[in-house]
Amino acid sequence: MAKILIVEDDNKIARFVELELRHEGYETETASDGRTGLAKALLSDVDLVLLDIMLPELSGMEVCRRIRQESEVPVIILTAKGDVTDKVAGLDLGANDYMTKPFAIEELLARIRAVLKPRGRKSPAEQMLSYGDLTVDAAARRVSFRGGPVSLTKKEFDLLVYLLRNKNRAVARDELLSAVWDYDYAGDTNVVDVYVRYLRQKIEEPYGIRLLETVRGVGYLIRDEKED
Repeated sequence: MAKILIVEDDNKIARFVELELRHEGYETETASDGRTGLAKALLSDVDLVLLDIMLPELSGMEVCRRIRQESEVPVIILTAKGDVTDKVAGLDLGANDYMTKPFAIEELLARIRAVLKPRGRKSPAEQMLSYGDLTVDAAARRVSFRGGPVSLTKKEFDLLVYLLRNKNRAVARDELLSAVWDYDYAGDTNVVDVYVRYLRQKIEEPYGIRLLETVRGVGYLIRDEKED
């Protein structure tokens, strides 16, 4: 069973989560400050990090940023800060999911299962995606336009890849939350809208292409490119 690191300075919350995870069969480690949590995340053989934002020594956001510099271990942020801007900041830093306190333990367990579930491997051909002069190497996590690099955050990249792999199909916001952010319920779909706006700013506006279409009442769509 997976080992989960709980980085939380509220001892009651940390103990409650720890007991629930152990009841489900998970191994656990705990840390009550950011520096200790970062060290354990990078040096211990943990499979998932549950990370508070408001931590002594080092903020959860900084811990997440430093983890992503060296590791792909999944991170779920647990915090009382529920503003969309905070969620976007955490996801931009590489968090796999974001939950606000108070939370139902059943929902947290479902989020953990979703993040830890094995991902199917894609063939080399499936890893290369394109839209006109825009090329995406999903395996190497590189995006380029006419050979020049396009810089995207982790979640921007994941969103672009998912929409390209589902070309010519209107993808609902709820589906994007589940596939890209591992959100298993219809919740803060405005996070999707924020990231679509980022992609438009980084790809459509600089290069003068129309990549993402809004499907009113549904979500977003990338069509096969048309010749001008």
